[in-house]
Amino acid sequence: MNAQKGFTLIELMIVIAIIGILAAIAIPQYQNYIAKSQVSRVMGEVGAMRTATETCLNDGLEATACEFGWTNSNLLGASTKTLQTGLVASFEDTGAATLVATFGDNASTAIKQTGANTLTWTRTDAGAWSCSTTVPAKFKPTGCSGS
Repeated sequence: MNAQKGFTLIELMIVIAIIGILAAIAIPQYQNYIAKSQVSRVMGEVGAMRTATETCLNDGLEATACEFGWTNSNLLGASTKTLQTGLVASFEDTGAATLVATFGDNASTAIKQTGANTLTWTRTDAGAWSCSTTVPAKFKPTGCSGS
């Protein structure tokens, strides 16, 4: 009796082919998942600045005089005094405000695209906030529309 003591070459090749097929499907899906989570993260980080914006507007401060208490994000760029490159805040006399974040630095290449994609929080004169973004639809977080 001759008992088999290992795998044949064809069995090993089949296993490697299956692993290759699974990797070809899984890796792009994982990259999409990472990009979407980064957009959601920036939405939350910039959205947290709405409270500071409300305080500054109530105190009658300009955006340049407002201290946002911002913690730098490695998805937006290099830091400056209160905000950082890739993040712009603007207030209007009517009470409207805009917070615009441009993806860059360590953001996924799918959303970075040379500064073309942004996430914007906009405050109306009445005080209602809304989120919009220019990233591709598959990366948009819940609650943030396209523009």
